[in-house]
Amino acid sequence: MAAHRRPRFPRPFSGPYGRTAATLALAGAATATGLEGPAQADPRLTSAQVKAKVDDLYHEAEAATEKYNGAKEKAADASGALEKLRDEAARRTARLNVSRNALGSIAAAQYRAGGLDPAVQLALSSDPDGYLRGAALAERAGFQQAQAMTRMRAQLGELGRLRKKADKKADDLRSRQAELATYKSAVEKKLADAEKLLDRLTAAERARYAESAGPADPRADRAMSRIGAVPAPNARAAAAIAYARGALGKPYVWGATGPDGFDCSGLTQAAWRAAGVALPRTTYTQINAGRRVARSQLAPGDLVFFYSGISHVGLYVGGGQMIHAPRPGTGVRLAPIDQMPFAGATRPA
Repeated sequence: MAAHRRPRFPRPFSGPYGRTAATLALAGAATATGLEGPAQADPRLTSAQVKAKVDDLYHEAEAATEKYNGAKEKAADASGALEKLRDEAARRTARLNVSRNALGSIAAAQYRAGGLDPAVQLALSSDPDGYLRGAALAERAGFQQAQAMTRMRAQLGELGRLRKKADKKADDLRSRQAELATYKSAVEKKLADAEKLLDRLTAAERARYAESAGPADPRADRAMSRIGAVPAPNARAAAAIAYARGALGKPYVWGATGPDGFDCSGLTQAAWRAAGVALPRTTYTQINAGRRVARSQLAPGDLVFFYSGISHVGLYVGGGQMIHAPRPGTGVRLAPIDQMPFAGATRPA
């Protein structure tokens, strides 16, 4: 961080900024309403209907989570860019102040020495040759002063352009933050609605519903032996699978990328990061982060995507199985890829 004083910028939520923030807040509220939808709690629902509605809410919450993840990433990028612009503006302002001080010193010296007409000063001088040499130096100093003025005007122009860029980036950041709040509110609302519905199930019904996402204790599941039955095609894929296997049982936490909790795309991103490959943050960007492969050509380490909106992702481990972070209330688990509607697969580079 720069140690010098930064230039003043307008307060984030005053004047035109306040109006922009208010507009974004209203737009975000309207969008949130569309995202959340009505929560229904018909007391006549059967346990099967409750589970179906909860599944729908979790799916909608996961789609909103991926939008939240994308907005969070963009907000972080905008924040970093704004910080760099502000630091650069601070450095340029410091250089401009140095130029101003130097120019002021030159002007003050000329004012103090400029009381007599040059011809009179020459006539009265006891050392005409010395005076003429001094006059030549003064002429050169005048030329340097003109150059300094030109440089200062250029610095002022650059600083003005930099401040305009910073203002635009500040607007962008506020827009991203409003979008982030919208998706966060949508996710929280859908999860709360799902929890209210689940509260209507008996303890046994809730346990069965939790088990529907996959075995509760993956260490005791026979399907675990399938991991590694099909060899990974390369060392990187093997490393990604090893990381995902080590995450089995860790809780689903929306918006999390580990190491203590994950959402679906957070798990795949962390697994491939452990293999030295940087994946983007969201399902809808991860699907383009590599070579598309057909379902019939799947190999361990591939990313497998589900639903038409590309709202869920898992890490394929062979034998028709994947490791994924299914939904709130569960942990990272092994599950068959035919558990959800298949949408595509990608092999990270």
